Amino acid sequence: MKKLHVYESLAFLILTTVLLTGCEAIQGIFSAGVWVGILIVIVVVFIIIRVFAGGKK
Repeated sequence: MKKLHVYESLAFLILTTVLLTGCEAIQGIFSAGVWVGILIVIVVVFIIIRVFAGGKK
């Protein structure tokens, strides 16, 4: 009975370590995604301004 408790504790420790590492990876992906999204919005706004400003010349 004591060995089973040790294995359960070890399995819980490994599972939480894997899940927390996965959460950190997903957090990194979303952080990068936010910056890429901001960059894309800036580029699109710049292109729209250039198109409308170029049409008035």
